[in-house]
Amino acid sequence: MTDIPTARDRLRDLILELAVVRGKVTLSSGKEADYYIDLRRVTLHHEASALVGEVMLGLLDDAGITFQSAGGLTMGADPVGTALMHAATRDGRAIDAFVVRKAQKTYGMGRQVEGPDVAGRDVVVLEDTSTTGGSALTAVEGVRKAGGNVVAVAVIVDRDTGSKERIESEAGVPYLFAFSKDELGLE
Repeated sequence: MTDIPTARDRLRDLILELAVVRGKVTLSSGKEADYYIDLRRVTLHHEASALVGEVMLGLLDDAGITFQSAGGLTMGADPVGTALMHAATRDGRAIDAFVVRKAQKTYGMGRQVEGPDVAGRDVVVLEDTSTTGGSALTAVEGVRKAGGNVVAVAVIVDRDTGSKERIESEAGVPYLFAFSKDELGLE
């Protein structure tokens, strides 16, 4: 395992190099911004993915969050959960990943939360970045319906647009982030 400060520095560099796109964009929340952070360019990158797992695991460990499973709303959270699971495995820890669908399936087993069962387990809801907190809150609701105990929400980049306040108020759990928009030099 790389030391976390070194991993954070390299991940920050890769986010700036690969994921930050300047120009007017409309976000999934419907809000407009002067930049877009396409974190899938990082979470699916051969080097950055491993760093995402290490940094996110370190973030949660530093906050004293204990959990057995991590994941979130498909698509943005999927590679984050997988990266964290692999980082934990490299560290000799058993942390599973899960995926939350936007809506419960109407066929097959009819599940909204896929992967190892979250019922009765402490879980962290993950997201790559958040503007309004809506995706994370949808995942929190799905996990709770499936019997999971959500202990925190964690994102790679916080846009500082109210997600922290909304999630902590509505979900009643801590909201953690690895990087602020200020750390990335974004306005």
